Amino acid sequence: MWMSWFLKGTTCLLQVAARSTPRLPPQRCLSSSLIRVLTKPHTPRFAIPSYYPQGQLWGMSLPISCTRSYKKDTKSILDFPVDPITVTDIKQYLRSKDIPFHDGYSCLHAPSMFLDSAMGVPADTGRESFTMFIDKTTGQFLCKETLVEGSWEDLQDCLEVMQKEGQASLSPHVLLGYPESLEEREEKEQELREVQRIWSSAVPFSDLPDEEAQLVKTMFQISKISNATLKKFAVRLFKPTKSLVFPWFGGRDSSLRGVKLLSAQSMEGGTVAYTEATVPKAGSYHNLFGLPLVGRMDSEVVLTGQEVDTLAVSQATGLPSVALPRGVNTLPPALLPYLEQFKRVTLWLGGDMRSWEASKIFSRKLGLKRCSLVRPGEFQPCPLEALFQGRNLARIVKASIPAAHKSIVSFRQLREDVYGELANTEQVAGVKWTRFPELNRIMKGHRKGELTVFTGPTGSGKTTFISEFALDLCMQGVNTLWGSFEINNVRLAKIMLTQFAMQRLEENLDQYDSWADRFEDLPLYFMTFHGQQNIKAVLDTMQHAVYLYDISHVIIDNLQFMMGQENLSVDKFAVQDHIIGAFRKFATNSSCHVTLIIHPRKEEDDRELQTASIFGTAKASQEADNVLILQEKKLVTCPGRRSLQVAKNRFDGDVGIFPLEFNKVSLTFSGPVKGKHKLRKVKGDKGEGSDNEESLGETLKKEETTVKKEKLVKLERPPKATKTPRAVKSPAAGKGTPEGEGKKQP
Repeated sequence: MWMSWFLKGTTCLLQVAARSTPRLPPQRCLSSSLIRVLTKPHTPRFAIPSYYPQGQLWGMSLPISCTRSYKKDTKSILDFPVDPITVTDIKQYLRSKDIPFHDGYSCLHAPSMFLDSAMGVPADTGRESFTMFIDKTTGQFLCKETLVEGSWEDLQDCLEVMQKEGQASLSPHVLLGYPESLEEREEKEQELREVQRIWSSAVPFSDLPDEEAQLVKTMFQISKISNATLKKFAVRLFKPTKSLVFPWFGGRDSSLRGVKLLSAQSMEGGTVAYTEATVPKAGSYHNLFGLPLVGRMDSEVVLTGQEVDTLAVSQATGLPSVALPRGVNTLPPALLPYLEQFKRVTLWLGGDMRSWEASKIFSRKLGLKRCSLVRPGEFQPCPLEALFQGRNLARIVKASIPAAHKSIVSFRQLREDVYGELANTEQVAGVKWTRFPELNRIMKGHRKGELTVFTGPTGSGKTTFISEFALDLCMQGVNTLWGSFEINNVRLAKIMLTQFAMQRLEENLDQYDSWADRFEDLPLYFMTFHGQQNIKAVLDTMQHAVYLYDISHVIIDNLQFMMGQENLSVDKFAVQDHIIGAFRKFATNSSCHVTLIIHPRKEEDDRELQTASIFGTAKASQEADNVLILQEKKLVTCPGRRSLQVAKNRFDGDVGIFPLEFNKVSLTFSGPVKGKHKLRKVKGDKGEGSDNEESLGETLKKEETTVKKEKLVKLERPPKATKTPRAVKSPAAGKGTPEGEGKKQP
C-alpha cells in the first residue's frame, strides 16, 4: 500500500532536457573528424522520453508539436585537432614561450593568463597560482578560477596575441566564439528557470515529517543515510514526483547550475526501477556531486558511480567522496582538472563486472599510479549496499588494490579476477542484444576488447544489418563510434533513425522531431571520413574518441576503402594484414570492441560463403574473436533467403546459424520470425549447450538414430513434412547450414 502511494505520480516524470549547444571558438568548427549530431532542429521546451505519456508533465498539458525551424548548425561539430598533439609538443611549446608549468597526473599545471583582467590580481601573483590545466592527451585547457576553457589551438592563439600585443594577461571574454542566437538565449533562460523552479519547490529532509522521510528513504534504499548527511550534501525531495534532487553547484560563486532527479517506478513482479533526469541534459551536465565539500588540502578521494553511494561513503568513512555525473558510462575529460589535487583516488563504481571494467578504463585517464580499485564480487558490493549490510566501508576502501600492474604477474595476483569471472558468468558474457535473441544464445553477449569480422555478399545488406546490430547495443548505453567509409553519415543516420523509430518517417514527418530528439540522446558518434583513408589517421581519431567519450564499440565499414592510400609498392595482402593487426592491437589496448566489415572474394551465386571466403589472407579470421557471415541465397525470392552465421566464437566456441527476415518499411532484420524459420536446437543436444560444436560424424549418427525412432512413431503430420535438422558444421568444416531447414530422409 505504501509503495503504491509513494509511486503515485512518478510515472509522469519527464526528463527535462533543455537544449544547450556548446560554443566553439571561431574557425575551429570545420577541422573535426568526429560528428555528434548532423542537424539541430527547433525543438519543444521539453524532450519527452519514450517511456512517459506524451504531453503530460506533472499533471500539466504541454504542446508537444510545434512549427519546425530547420537550420544547419556548424556548432554541433565536435572539435578535433587536425594533427594529434602529444605531451612532448605541448611542453616544448610552453618552454618556447617561457611559460612555467609542472607535471600533473592527467594535466599540465600552468599559471592562468586570464586572472589579471578578470579579478584585479597582479599578473605575477596569478601566474604563481597555477590554476590553468592543460590536458596532456588533447591539449584542451581550463582555468578553474575564471572557467575559461578552449582547445589547444585556442591557447596557442591567446599566447600569440599576448606576445604580439605585449600584454601580461587577457580578458576571460577573449574567447567569445559564436554569438548566441535569440533562440539559444531563451533556451538557456528557460533551463535556468526550470532549475530554480525545481530547486525552490524541493523540500529538505529535515522539514519532512518523520514518517514520510522514512518512507522515502526506504523506497530509495537510503534508510541508513542520516538526515545530517542529506543536509550536508543539500539533497532534497521533489514532492510532485517523489524524486530525490541532487544539486550541481559550480563556478567561482558556487551558484546552482543544474539538478539531477532520481525517481522510482514500479515494474511487473513488484520490483522497482530507478530512473534519472538531469537539467541541463546529460551531455551538458558535468557535475561532480560532492565536490564543493572537498577541501583544498584534501589529498584522497573516493570516486563513486552514483550520488547515493557518495552519501554512504562520506557518512561511513569521513573521506572526501564525489560521484560521476553519468555513472560508469563515461568520465568526461572536462572533469579531470578538478581531480588533479588528489594523490590517491579510490574508484568504487559499483559491485558488478561492468563497474569493474569501467574502473580500469577510468584509472588510465586519472593516472594508474595514484588509483586504487575496489574489486567487485560477492564480498564487495556497491557502497550503499555495503552500508545497508553493516559492512566496514573504511576497511573496504583501505583494502583496495593498485590499478597499476607489472608486466609479469603470478596466479596469486590473478586469482580474484578469475573468481570474479566464474562467479559472474552472465556479466562477463557481455551486453545482451534485445533485437537479436538468437545472437545471445550463440555468442552470449557483446564484450569489450574483442575484434569481430563481418562479411557478406555485395548488396546483401551488410551495412543495414550492422547498423541495427550496433543500434541495439547503443540503445543499452554502449558508447558507439561509426566509421562509414562507403556511405555518407547523413544516409547512415537516416537508416539508423528509421530502424530506431521502426517506421518510415518520410510518411510521418510530423513525428520527426520527436524521434530525432530521442535518437540524439543516444551515445552515438560518427567519424567524418569518407572514401579511402590512411590507417594512422583513422586510429588517431578512434583513440581520441575513446579518451573523450569512453567509446566501447567502433564499427569500420569497410576495410577495403582504407587500403587506397597505403604504399602501392607493397603487396596489398601485406597491407591488409598490417591494418587488421593494428585494429586487433587497438581493441586489446583500449578495451574497445571493434567490428570490422570486410568484403568477401567473389564466389558463385549458388554457393554459401565460408570463413575462407573473406578477402585476403587467413590473418583476418585468425586475429578475429568472432566471425559473422551474412548468408544470402540469391536464386531464392521467398522469405528466409538471408541468414546470419556465427562461424567463429572465441569466447566459448559455440557456433550456429539462424534465418533473418528483412522488413523493408523499418529497414530492420529483427522482426518476428515465423514458426518454421525459428532457430531450433540440433536433436541430440541437451540443455543450454545445444549449440556446442560437434564433429560432423557424431552429429550425422545422432540424426540417423533420430530418423529411425521417428519411423516407429505414428505422426499426425504428413510424412513429407518429417524432417530432421541439418548439422551445424564447425569452423574447420568450412560452412554451416540453417538449423531450421532439415534434410530429407533417404
